Amino acid sequence: MKIETVKTEKSIFPAAQRQYMPLKTRISRNVIFLGLLIFALMILYPLFWMFISSFKSYQEIYSNVWALPSEWHFENYKLAWEKGIQNYFVNSAYVTGFSILLTVMTGTMAAFVLARYRNRWIDAALLFIIGGLMMNPEVALIPLFEILTFFNLIDTRWALILTYVAYRLPLTIILIRAFFITVPKELSESALIDGCSEFGIYWRIYLPLSIPIVITSVIINAFYAWNEFLFATVFINSSELKTIPSGLMVFRDALRTDWGVLLSGMVIASVPMVILLIFLQKYLVRGLSEGSVKG
Repeated sequence: MKIETVKTEKSIFPAAQRQYMPLKTRISRNVIFLGLLIFALMILYPLFWMFISSFKSYQEIYSNVWALPSEWHFENYKLAWEKGIQNYFVNSAYVTGFSILLTVMTGTMAAFVLARYRNRWIDAALLFIIGGLMMNPEVALIPLFEILTFFNLIDTRWALILTYVAYRLPLTIILIRAFFITVPKELSESALIDGCSEFGIYWRIYLPLSIPIVITSVIINAFYAWNEFLFATVFINSSELKTIPSGLMVFRDALRTDWGVLLSGMVIASVPMVILLIFLQKYLVRGLSEGSVKG
């Protein structure tokens, strides 16, 4: 009987606590919940409308905008795939994969040096990296085009890869460095006593401990590289090397755009990033929260 009484008290207490919660607190919680719900609908409804409209015909998209398709045109996805989405998809995967690999590898090494050592050169390098966060891509478009032309990289995938790495490195270094600062120094000191090198400390201690923030950097860089439009349009001329954001512009026609096929291509382009976010969202939240402890 005593055990049952304790269980009953424990189960009733939270409900009673909620019942006697101040009115101001309950109102603020409900307002926050309502705001988050509206924000979620603002994001999810356009995606739902895009998905539904991708199965409609050209006439039905204009005549029956908000309703479900009267006839589901699955051939829109086949036409979009055959019209060039498959090539754009491969190019986007190639550019995104290599830019993530180079950015994360270089960013973790640079963050390790900036977190482990302290002198005036390290401070100057840190200020230089922070300044890179303030660089607007549109401002550097013409100088970047001239540099890439000088090295004969225009109309190659490496024109996009190197540009994405340069623009995403500052944020990646700052995020990972903030996490590396929280790693106890006793771990590296004991590793040095055992004869471990500096690279060994980085590879065997810092990198395994920083998996959440590394995955967070991967997600952020993947979204940027996959959806980037400006550089992909200016630096790539041939249709065979276009990525998905710039390649979808080919689907538009001066006289008549087949919106069903275009929306199907947009759905195909959105699927990889949606899947990536669903499977790695817990690492994204954990990495951002752990990396914001110190800085």
